[in-house]
Amino acid sequence: MQKLGIIVFIASLSFQAFTKVDPPNYNFELKELDVFMPGKDPAAAGKSEEITREGANVQYRFQMKNERYVFPVLAQAKDGKLIDFMARLPQYFSHDLFHQALINKLGKQDSYLKKDETAVYQWKNRDGLRHVYAGACTITCFPIYYAVYREGAEEQEPKPMLMQFVRK
Repeated sequence: MQKLGIIVFIASLSFQAFTKVDPPNYNFELKELDVFMPGKDPAAAGKSEEITREGANVQYRFQMKNERYVFPVLAQAKDGKLIDFMARLPQYFSHDLFHQALINKLGKQDSYLKKDETAVYQWKNRDGLRHVYAGACTITCFPIYYAVYREGAEEQEPKPMLMQFVRK
């Protein structure tokens, strides 16, 4: 009888070895962020919290929610249209999956800068937009943020959300 118990136990372990385990962001699609792209209506992006308002310029905080993830997206609108956004990605997302999704969508990055364990990737002038992605590695690699703004927006007011954080 004891041998039967051992056989059942070993068999149950072998079934678990063949169980598929999805990474936490396996079901995240990059196109989910398309609602925040410059030129879109902020109301179409869903429920938001207004952070600041200065004349025609408004900063919003959105929440991207799914059964597997929740993360904030900061966006700015001018004259009722989004002009840029910055998503603070969950650290449990896979850097490899997210970076590959960007490459699949935008092609190879135009520039890459690595300092210590953090890397910043830029795709310049993709349909008039600049895409900036940062990731870091410790034991594993994880994304930090993804930002999109119009080319040349660094020289205009209001500055893109990313520039506002970088310069502070």
